[in-house]
Amino acid sequence: MRGTAVLPASKSESNRALILQALAGGGTLTHLSEANDTQLMRRLLAHPEAEVFDAEDAGTVMRFLTAYLAVTGRKTTLTGTARMLERPIGVLVDALRKLGAHIEYLGREGYPPLRLNGFEPGAATTLAVRGDISSQFISALMMVGPLIPGGLNLQLTGHIGSRPYITMTASLMRHFGAQVEVRDRDVRVAPKPYQPADYTVEADWSAASYWYAMVALGPAGSQIHLPGLRRQSWQGDQAIMHLMDPLGVHTEFVPDGVILRQAPAKGRAGHVAMNFTDCPDLAQTIAVAAAATGVTVDMVGLESLRIKETDRIAALQNELGKFGASLTAEERDMFRVSAQQLNVDGQTVATYHDHRMAMAFAPLALHGKIEVEAPAVVRKSYPFFWEELRQAGFKM
Repeated sequence: MRGTAVLPASKSESNRALILQALAGGGTLTHLSEANDTQLMRRLLAHPEAEVFDAEDAGTVMRFLTAYLAVTGRKTTLTGTARMLERPIGVLVDALRKLGAHIEYLGREGYPPLRLNGFEPGAATTLAVRGDISSQFISALMMVGPLIPGGLNLQLTGHIGSRPYITMTASLMRHFGAQVEVRDRDVRVAPKPYQPADYTVEADWSAASYWYAMVALGPAGSQIHLPGLRRQSWQGDQAIMHLMDPLGVHTEFVPDGVILRQAPAKGRAGHVAMNFTDCPDLAQTIAVAAAATGVTVDMVGLESLRIKETDRIAALQNELGKFGASLTAEERDMFRVSAQQLNVDGQTVATYHDHRMAMAFAPLALHGKIEVEAPAVVRKSYPFFWEELRQAGFKM
């Protein structure tokens, strides 16, 4: 397996940049993601007076738009797919209400759909926000912070997951002229207006993770060139280059990106512990690749996987079991993925409306024939994924 693979632009950077561009009132964004979530965000922001905003199945769109529409005083309804209406949003709504947003639930308390009825700045500028549900709530509040007359001080309580996404948000805010300071459990945003700015989005490290898996599972000597990735990246999922090292993939930075090289099998670990607190979107990729390479991995930091597009822990347990692998709860908050001998022989992988399930299991085709249900789910983050696999030599 050799060649060059084209990665999509970072969805996380793109969606934040679109909100910040709208709040700043201008600037040119280059290399925006083609993912459905980003294109959806783009379309919705282009029609600010819409009576109903449909976030579909996009978590960042739902959460970022809730804060954006609320603090800019829009009167509208925000809804989504059936699965989106099962994903909690009460932490964000409670915080926005304290800042002065008038929001009501149109269905179950604490869940979309929402009715936004305007904004009257309140006295509150300091909020205590739980950090153990989704960093997207924190990022959503941070990005509207400069619009709060007294600025915004977020005090983060409990376990804080996906911290690099908070750091990414702060870095992009500064790029658009905001004054923001991130400490251990404290985020301070000054009431300084945004300024229009141009920005070029980096390629997506989350998408790169699937190519890491393919190099790990490929024939001896496999290597792939991935243009568009930066050594100095704001994306927390750059952690994939360290997580994949014990699974036998080495990363070399070159001027236009990275080259992934497969290490000799003897260089792989036998048993390793990994923490996904700051990069939960990499967990599915690692779980499948570890099972396929025979590396036992103890995984912690998976709490947020229960409330993603699906319950990703249950989905992994179901699908890994079809191949003779397992993901078992060994102790509180720790899961172990292992496989004595993986058997790939025409099994069907269910995707649960989850793009990452499809792409995490796709590399198993290097060990045998598989069938992936509902392959179009990849449109959420990597719409041309299957075409890139075809270009790499996979037969479909």
